[in-house]
Amino acid sequence: MSLPGQRVFITGASSGIGAALAREYAARGAVLGLLGRRRDALDQLRQSLPHSSRHQVYSVDVLDRAALAGAAQDFIAVNGGADIVIACAGISQGTLTEQADDLTVFDAVFATNMNATVATFAPFIAAMKTQSTPCRLVGIGSVAGIRGMRGAGAYCASKAALHSYCEALRVELRPSNIRVVTIAPGYIDTPMTRANRFPMPFLMPPERFATRAVAAIARGDSYRVLPWQMGVVAKLLRLMPNALFDRLFARAPTKKRREQP
Repeated sequence: MSLPGQRVFITGASSGIGAALAREYAARGAVLGLLGRRRDALDQLRQSLPHSSRHQVYSVDVLDRAALAGAAQDFIAVNGGADIVIACAGISQGTLTEQADDLTVFDAVFATNMNATVATFAPFIAAMKTQSTPCRLVGIGSVAGIRGMRGAGAYCASKAALHSYCEALRVELRPSNIRVVTIAPGYIDTPMTRANRFPMPFLMPPERFATRAVAAIARGDSYRVLPWQMGVVAKLLRLMPNALFDRLFARAPTKKRREQP
């Protein structure tokens, strides 16, 4: 399904996984809608891509639902539709439930990682259903959504919710021409993961991730963990009895909280 001239809309496109996916699709001849908060970074990315003038840039916060819907409508109007929509915007922050200040962090993480995914997909579905070609809605989850990790309650829970949401949407849209794909990255070498204070097994360059993710999206895979080694780890963690899991991970290193230096 990865064909020249595909129309691909990507949120969180200004850096990390989103930017890597943009480069991969542009190299394959796609027409892109690049959405993110930082206009300067989006403009730099667009200028670095082949056929830069045909890609649209939208400086929008995914929490602004009206602006997000407006960007979607503009992309559809300019390009006559959309073939692939990738909800890639996400944030990660350490949290502790006992800290009252972290309740606002929970709100922000869920709003960005989960609710903004719904708001990203919603404006495209009706138009996609009228298209004769296969379409894809892609949610970027995480292996962190497989099991809850100490000090990362907000992030893990938001990604677990995203996995379940994409599964529900996949079944909901099954009778249509739209396939819902969930990509669950392990550790990808991006600005987000570089803030981690613990070892990251099977760390993957973003370019390699993008190549494999695009292939999974083209196939219409319902769920794919990348790299595959982390998929094996994720399955083992899911099968691990709670008593053993709790004992092994009770003292695991945690994500940095907002107030920590």
